[in-house]
Amino acid sequence: MKPTTIFPILAALLILIFYFFLPPLHRCALPKRRLDGGERESRLERIAVALVTLLYAIAAFSHLGSMKAPQTSVTLREGESLTLELGGEYEITRAMAYSVIGTGGYTLALSDDGESFFDACELDQNYVALLKWHELTLQGRARFVRLTAWGDPELGELTLFGPDGAALAWRTMSELTDEQALTPAQPSFFNSSYFDEIYHARTALEHMRGMHPYEISHPPLGKLLIALGMAIWGVTPFGWRFTGTLFGAAMLPLVYAFARRLFGRGSVSVCCTILLAAEFMHFVQTRIATIDTYGVFFTLAMYYFMFRWLFPDSGDDLSPAPAEGRASDLALSGVFFGVGAACKWTCLYAGAGLGVIWALHWIFLLAREKKKVLGALGKNILFCLCFFVLIPALIYYVSYYPYGAARGMHGIGMFFKKEYLQTVLDNQGYMFRYHSGVNATHPYSSRWYQWMLDIRPILYYLSYNGAARSSFGAFTNPILCWGGLIGLFVLLFCALFRRGKKALFLLLGYFAQLVPWMFISRITFAYHYFPCSVFLVLVLGYVFCLMRDNLANWRVPVWGFTALVAAAFVFFYPALWGAELDTQSASLLYRWLPTWPF
Repeated sequence: MKPTTIFPILAALLILIFYFFLPPLHRCALPKRRLDGGERESRLERIAVALVTLLYAIAAFSHLGSMKAPQTSVTLREGESLTLELGGEYEITRAMAYSVIGTGGYTLALSDDGESFFDACELDQNYVALLKWHELTLQGRARFVRLTAWGDPELGELTLFGPDGAALAWRTMSELTDEQALTPAQPSFFNSSYFDEIYHARTALEHMRGMHPYEISHPPLGKLLIALGMAIWGVTPFGWRFTGTLFGAAMLPLVYAFARRLFGRGSVSVCCTILLAAEFMHFVQTRIATIDTYGVFFTLAMYYFMFRWLFPDSGDDLSPAPAEGRASDLALSGVFFGVGAACKWTCLYAGAGLGVIWALHWIFLLAREKKKVLGALGKNILFCLCFFVLIPALIYYVSYYPYGAARGMHGIGMFFKKEYLQTVLDNQGYMFRYHSGVNATHPYSSRWYQWMLDIRPILYYLSYNGAARSSFGAFTNPILCWGGLIGLFVLLFCALFRRGKKALFLLLGYFAQLVPWMFISRITFAYHYFPCSVFLVLVLGYVFCLMRDNLANWRVPVWGFTALVAAAFVFFYPALWGAELDTQSASLLYRWLPTWPF
């Protein structure tokens, strides 16, 4: 029997064994937390979380991307030419060119005398060919190279190679020949943009330059966060991936704080931190320069602070009136909702989930103490209108500052101009039409029910080198995915038949991210499950807490399951960052399901 048959069967068997330890749900104690009687946070616990975060950060930032890329460039307009001279007459076999932004292309022509040129090859610098190295095949003996442009492409570097593979020396010193040492052996994800980085990293650079952005199908804030990393580390692959990876590492202490607040159990909270650190989707998705990471981070933050407001100091009961000072938690939940929505519209789904949770909270209170609650409800509605509508709208509106700057507006005064308002409104209409009208197809598209079962990952990168290959994609850690799916039914039982409000809170958080995709007919991908996978970590934490509080030998299943998830991450790690592996061996080890792209 092949390993790819044994592994999923063994994984399913171990998950079932884990749930065999679960105590009878109809009579077990539900997770409760009391600030005066629960486990106090220990120094060892804090050290463990810090160590997990550090190890994750080392793994995530390692081989993230090159910290060097051409920083000078040349932009030729339609029909313009630039002639470069080599240090002698050489036999040329190939070239490497680094494209920046601006679409169009170049014709490369060769000459031995600088007068008579013959076309050798073309570089088509279209919208998918930006911020990356390109390998060009050309043959000829020449001393002069002429580039003739169409469109308005910006080219960062041009390196020519001889038959022996060595770079040829230039006599002409120009922005195209001044950073030859940065030329890699071949293009790869490490030195070039890949997948949707061609949109988001490009747009971040355009915002930095005050240009009108190409990609306007999402709000601007996520791209501004990408630009922050580029401002620190330069316009390099490491630079445009830095901020997302940093936010990915920051999610670990955030999920720990959330789990600590949920369960009040140090062991369970540390396990939740390890689960997120070992989650494939979290690792891969935060290392690519797209905006999903920021949406998920702020979604997690808004639910964390909503939970703090709902459960200020008691077990599984909603507080009849939030404790003094807890209004700040509700305000922060609203602020993070606004920041998340300014990164990506999918945070509106999360916000709808918060709205349902808020409404249920007051319904429960009104059913219990109607007269005492009515006055508090009115005040709270006004408070929420401020922090969940007015302030988020203001954050969203201000985030369009780079759009105004690209139109020549400057300073605070731009926000009060009709032109700025119209720019924001026009973009909302465009985004709605764009997302509702998408009818594209993709070989790695998938639907919501496939995400829940981990059936169809999306392949982000694939490169062959003889019998070896380098590839990675976005999908959920199968142990966490399949184990968490069973956990959803556990929480559903606790919510319906045991009135477990924490279980209901987590279920609403999970399904708020999933249910909208059930009604969306446009093309969808596995990475849309990213926010749900983070909630699966807390769902499993709830199951862990059931065992922690009701079993004498709880350490065996809880730490055993956590170790199994971590072991799966270690096992798959080479296939999550793009290590070069033997093609046959990679398929034999990692293709657990026929639809997995290994």
